[in-house]
This record gives sequence, C-alpha cells and structure tokens, in this order.
Amino acid sequence: MEPTAQTQAARVSNLDELCSHGITALRQDALAIANVGLTACDGARATSAAVAPTADGISICGREYRLEPGARVFVLGAGKATLPIATSLEETLGDRIDGGVVILRRGEAGRLSRIETLIADHPLPSEASVEGARRLVELADAVGPRDLVIACLTGGSSALACLPAEGVSFEEKRDLHEMLLGSGMPIAEVNSVRKHVSLIKGGRLAERIAPARIVNLTVSDVAGDQLDVITDPTVPDTSTVAEAISVLEDYELWDRLPPSIVSHLTSPGASSPDLASVEVTTELLVTGFGVCEAMVGETRKRGYEPVILTTTLEGEAREMGRFIADIALSSSTGSYPFKPGTVLLGCGGESSVAIAGKGEFGDGGPGQEAAIAAALELDGSPVVVLFMDTDGSDGGTDAAGAIADGESARRASEAGLDLRKALMRHGAMEPLEALGDLLLTGATGTNVNDLFVAVVGEPAT
Repeated sequence: MEPTAQTQAARVSNLDELCSHGITALRQDALAIANVGLTACDGARATSAAVAPTADGISICGREYRLEPGARVFVLGAGKATLPIATSLEETLGDRIDGGVVILRRGEAGRLSRIETLIADHPLPSEASVEGARRLVELADAVGPRDLVIACLTGGSSALACLPAEGVSFEEKRDLHEMLLGSGMPIAEVNSVRKHVSLIKGGRLAERIAPARIVNLTVSDVAGDQLDVITDPTVPDTSTVAEAISVLEDYELWDRLPPSIVSHLTSPGASSPDLASVEVTTELLVTGFGVCEAMVGETRKRGYEPVILTTTLEGEAREMGRFIADIALSSSTGSYPFKPGTVLLGCGGESSVAIAGKGEFGDGGPGQEAAIAAALELDGSPVVVLFMDTDGSDGGTDAAGAIADGESARRASEAGLDLRKALMRHGAMEPLEALGDLLLTGATGTNVNDLFVAVVGEPAT
C-alpha cells in the first residue's frame, strides 16, 4: 500500500514566500523549528513504532494482547489524525485485521483495503456525520466477547461522528455544536456538554463494544491530555450532567436551548454509563510535550536557548497572541524574563475565538488572530512569532495559521491594511494573505492542537 498525501510527513509548503520579507533570518529559524514540530506530530510513525503482530496476538506499546482461536480484530475511529493511524495499522497488521470503520474529514482521502472509510464534516456535523456514527454503532454491536477493538478516535471526532440523544433532532444537535463553538469556552467544557447529548459519546460506544477488549490509539489534542476529552466515546466519562448544565448556565446558553435538549439533560438518560467492568486501555501516541521536545532539539541546533513556555495554554486567541508577544518583546528589549537568543515554544493548548453578537465577519481562525494581535504588540522589535493549528486548517480555513514579526505592522500600514479592524471583525485572513504571511500545509493527518514558536532576536545597537 502506497501512502497517501495525508500520511506523508507534513510541512509548511510556502517557505519561500514566507521568508521573502520581514525579518527573514529569524523567520527561517522559526519555520524550520515549526516544521520539526509538525513532523513529530505524525501519528503514522508513532503507530508503526508501537504496534506489531506476535505469534499469539498483537503487541501494542509493549503489551501483548493474545487472540484466542476465532477471535477477530476490528478498527474503528473518527477524527483529523485517524487516517495515518488506520493506514499504519493496515500496513503493520495486514490480514490480522478482520474489518473496521473510520470516518474522515471531507477532502481527506485514504486507500484502506480492510477498513471501511466514510467521509463527514468538521467543525460542524452534517447528516454524513450521523450516518458515520450509525456505522460505528453497527460495528460495535457486531463485536464478540473474544474480539479486540482498536479504536483510533482523535481530535474532531465529535463533529465527524455525531449521533444525537433520543428525542433530539440532528438540526438541534448541530445548532448546539455551533452555539458551543461560538461561545469561546475551552474544549473540555464544550465536550462536557456534547457528550451528555449523544448516543455514542461519554463512553457509550465502549459500553456497546463490551465485553470485547478496547485499545485506544490516539493523538492528544487537548491541554493536560484528558482522555475523556480526547477519545470520549471509548473511555469512562469524568464529567457529570450537573457540570454540563452549569457550563451552559455560566455562558448564558441554557435559556437558548430547545426544549428537547433541556428535557434530555434533566432526564436520567443524560448520565454517562459506568465502564468499571469494561477492559479499556488507552495509549497516547503523540502529545504536545513530545512535540515540544522535538522542537527543543532543533532550536539548540540553530544556536538558540529553548524554553518550553507551556503545553496547556488556552484562551481567547488575541489575548494569547498578545501574551506571548509581550513576553518575547520584554525578553528582547529588557532581557527579562529571558535573554535575547531564546526561542519560546508551546504545543498542545488551544486558542479560541468568541463570536459575540451579530455583524459582518470575515474568514480567519484563532492562529491568524493571535498572529495579528502579536504583530500589533511587536511593532519595530526583532521578534518573530508563529501560530499554527497542527491539523493544517486554522478555523476551518485553508491556512494552518500565520507568522508575524516586528515589521508586520509597518508593512500592513504601508499596504493600507487595518490590522485592528481585521481583529474586531474576525477577518484576519484577508490582511495576512495580502502580506504573504499565511502558513500553508494542506491537511496534515494529525491534530495536536495549537503550536507556537517565538524567536527572540537581539535588539538593534
């Protein structure tokens, strides 16, 4: 089986354009470091290293799962990093795999021979997402007690596999997704609501698979590597219905819900199942910290001092952009808290954009907004910052994110571009495209959430 484009190492593809202007030397370093980080996100490579057939079964991350005579192996999954994992499993296990179903994002294509591939939509679910979720349920119901299920549910599966709770229509569930994503709340709180209005999330899919064994192979896309946020259909739920209702009330969304969802959340059916008797093992193939460690090595090779600033940073995109830019600016001009020649690194947190009220909004994403906010802070300073969504699609756009430096604000002004206005109307993509500062990777086949690199240069003497 030849790898598809999505299973090859992902990279920023428009390096020449990005390094043709601005503080070029620092840009080259920032992009090289980011590309190393993107390579470290590769779930296919991690799966190949973790999984191997044995005489009596399958070895996964050093543990052997014995297969009795007649036992079958199934693969199921959904998510933005699922295809490379599933592809690697087919290449490694071959005819040990008896079947499976994975749901991929529209525009993604795989060449799987033993695993059925379905296409659905992200970041908002579609009818195809419902059909895909039903196929996962059908497979779960067909599994026998001696079988082994390898689940590769990764970031984005909440939209790609969407099965509303009884009494809730698809349209109502989709509107709930849109409402939650537009609120600006952290992904853990978004999922605490979504999993209690679902027939597969919150461990419900695992309940259907039982008593078969479940091994989750996944890529962490959340701060803190919280399992029931990463792969919640097949692990025990740590949230409660009361917490979900509290989140909705705190963000003033409870009174906006349709009666069907209110009725469901106040019924016993909203509670997640007890999986104490289900054999579930979860292996994190890639984490934000592991990605940062890879970038540390490249940073040192380039003569800089690396600082892993965070792997859990979450919040409003523009505030995160300003925060990182302020630290870099202070370090460059005042040698505090770090000295010039430092590179600030982070991967694994997630920025968000809160859309409040009505108005005319343009295209963009959290990484692009963070870059513009940073550019406004860095005006005139020898600093380069880069913000990237590792799945290759920042805010659902064709750009993975953006790069900015101390010359960006000046260049924008000379071109007649209003960066502050772009932030206010959530239209970051247009000015960044005009400046030639959008990061292009295409679909990467992974999702370790947001990655940032800030190169702190020496001030002019």
